[in-house]
This record gives sequence, structure tokens and C-alpha cells, in this order.
Amino acid sequence: MNVRKTLARAAGVGVVATAALGLFSTGAANADTFVPLPGGSITETMDDGTVVTITMTGESANINPSMGATPLHRNAWVSGSAQVQLSGTNGDVGGKIVPGYVVGCQVNIAGGGANGGPSVGANYNGSSPTAGANVGGNLTLGPGQSKAFYLLDEEAPDDYGQEAHYVRNKFRGNSGSVTWSDETINLSGCAGYAQARSFVAVQIETANVITAYTLWGQPFSLG
Repeated sequence: MNVRKTLARAAGVGVVATAALGLFSTGAANADTFVPLPGGSITETMDDGTVVTITMTGESANINPSMGATPLHRNAWVSGSAQVQLSGTNGDVGGKIVPGYVVGCQVNIAGGGANGGPSVGANYNGSSPTAGANVGGNLTLGPGQSKAFYLLDEEAPDDYGQEAHYVRNKFRGNSGSVTWSDETINLSGCAGYAQARSFVAVQIETANVITAYTLWGQPFSLG
């Protein structure tokens, strides 16, 4: 599901949702299984006419269904790249790119509506994660549970010079990108079917409008 939230500085919030992508299952295996994933792309137009294109390319997962040598463990190494391109802009523009994954245990995450999903838009400031999501893919889940995590953990001073951790890549101008390679999803406690799904949350700011979008990847089986 691609979710758009638009916050005009003097207006309310609107939400647009589109259809979710289908499931893609790898099946169980005792050896590592390499899964190429299709990535995706969305193009949206902001209220001020700025055209935003978000693309995910080179996405893949290398899955070991029992890294802990028990049926309760799954391990995967995930890679991909996200690009944001702006056109039709006027004046100073920029944005934030927040990549991550949602992981579910015996729960359908195809619609993207998982507990602890990515937090973007009016309530997202790019600093420490919000409740229900964490940095890094070391997760413990039971049946019917799902959780999101962020890939980035950038240390930088905040506006007051204090140490802060950020889950976004910030860019100025008409383009920005984030690339990740062999990031780990380490899932324990799940005795049933497990899935994961990437997301790229993007917030764009122009002179008049702040707009946030989420591009969802295709779900894949962790075994």
C-alpha cells in the first residue's frame, strides 16, 4: 500500500491509499535462499505542483530460515536502494528518506498496516524512533504480531548541540538517495510462517507544503 499524507502549512491532512502489492513466497529451505525482489516506484504531485518520484531498485534478500538451529529462528540479509527525484520545483526544496522493514509472524502484512509501521508526516521529525519501531532488525515476535524497524542510525548533534540519533537521510535540492547492503533481519520466537516487507518513507518540504509518502516493497517469506 502506498500511503500519502499531505500537510499544507495552513491546511489539514489528507490521506490517499492505493492497492497493495501481492505476496511473494520463497518456501522453506535448509540452505541460504537468494530472493530477487522487484522494488517499485510511485509518482505523486504535491499541492504546489512539485512532482515527487520515489523508486526502489536492486532489492533482494538472502534467507537462512534457521540461523539459530531451531524452528523459532529466521535470519535474512537484505539489500536495496531508494531514490527520490523532484521536478517542477520552485525555490528551496529538500526532504528526508527513511528506509526500513516490517516483519510479521503469522500475520498478513500485504496491506502495509502492521503494528509499529513507519511514522512519517506531521508527527515525524527524523530523530529517535517512535513507539512500536526500533533501529536494527533484531526482533522477537509471537504469532499474530508484527513490528517495523528502521535501517539508519545516524549520530549527529541536534539543534542544541546535544547528541542525537537519526533514522533518516536528509537531502537538499531535487534528488536524494539511500543504499543498504546485507542488513540483517534476525527474527526469534516465531513458531509459524514469517514474512518481511520493505518500506521507504519520504517527507518532502517546499516553501509552502510539507508532504509525506510511503513506498512499500513486495512482501517475501522468511520461512
